[in-house]
Amino acid sequence: MNSFKKIALGGAAILSVATLAAVAGTHSASAATVKGTVKLYVDTQQKDAFSQVVKKFEKKYPKVKVSVIANSSGSANAKTDIAKDPSKYADVFAVPNDQLGDMATKGYINPISPKNTKAVKKAVTSVSFKGMEYKGKLYAYPSEIQAQTLFYNKSKLSASDVKSWDTLTSKGVVATDFTNAFNFYPVFFSAGTKLYGSTGEKLKGTTVSSDNGVTAMKWFAAQKANKGVMQTSNALNQLQSGKAQAILDGPWDTANIKKILGSNYAVAPYPTITLNGAQKQMQAFLGIHGFAVNSYAKNQAASQALAKYITSASAQMTLFKTVGLVPTSKADQKKSSVKADAEVKAVITMSKPGYSTLMPKLPEMATFWNDAAPLINGAYSGTIPASQYQAKLDTFQKAISVKN
Repeated sequence: MNSFKKIALGGAAILSVATLAAVAGTHSASAATVKGTVKLYVDTQQKDAFSQVVKKFEKKYPKVKVSVIANSSGSANAKTDIAKDPSKYADVFAVPNDQLGDMATKGYINPISPKNTKAVKKAVTSVSFKGMEYKGKLYAYPSEIQAQTLFYNKSKLSASDVKSWDTLTSKGVVATDFTNAFNFYPVFFSAGTKLYGSTGEKLKGTTVSSDNGVTAMKWFAAQKANKGVMQTSNALNQLQSGKAQAILDGPWDTANIKKILGSNYAVAPYPTITLNGAQKQMQAFLGIHGFAVNSYAKNQAASQALAKYITSASAQMTLFKTVGLVPTSKADQKKSSVKADAEVKAVITMSKPGYSTLMPKLPEMATFWNDAAPLINGAYSGTIPASQYQAKLDTFQKAISVKN
């Protein structure tokens, strides 16, 4: 979500690595003939789980040696880190869908082969496939669905209480952060605006500079006086202290929240919110995480094989059981253990249309993340008065609609 430094890539270099990737992705090779070393970057908290999966991969591909490395800066900074020197970055790496457009445009990653694309489309949910697709081509293997949900203390709040933001905040306290655009920009979607059009790939398709956008700004401002809303940079601490009874968070923190709440742990989809006197579903950003292959990877066949294997249905089940990742696999989502998990059920509900909007993948998302937070927090904190809402929305929309 941070801004990144652009670097120039020589046309010949791009063509060379693209050709290698195309050859590796097009020709099928048996496990016995695939060989080489592969460097895999995963998020730190997931290293042990992926190491289990990689051990099975190395048994299937005995001539491939994989180094599983905990990426200290995290997948959220993948596009920034790979830009420093693509040849030294990981061969296979975790990537959130909003960074695909930037990486694809710069030639850091290449489209997956038609054969593997067809297999992935058949295996994963429709929205998961769309998340890893850019301009009609698949650039990474989907591995995880990420959407925030509402976690709450069920000894303080009932399932009925958390269905409406108004009721929730009248009976308890929600700890959250209005400086985080990932948390609250989707209120603009609830109000009826679009970000880069219906597909998320239309540069001039944003409609936030409108009456609907102003409606969202008014909602942010109203939360400042809402005694049931706590502004904080660490919602988990507030939940643990008992000062808050609910937080907005994602599956990456489920394990921690279960430890904090114990037998009082509960989770639900987002509530409805009141906009212009009407109840509207509070939306979240839908993120799809996947694994991409570096165009500069020396062993393309081995790298492609690894990326495909660690995102397979069996691998996703291992990751679900060990670290609670929500699978993109249609087969996995039908399994009883997955269907019975309260957080997974809430995330799958939140992944449906009307509950969330897929994060766009245009390179201009870098500008969006930088400019959206001050806009939202400005309305919430009052530093942007109501008289300036329309002007600030005009400026924001123009800024994020300029080609990078």
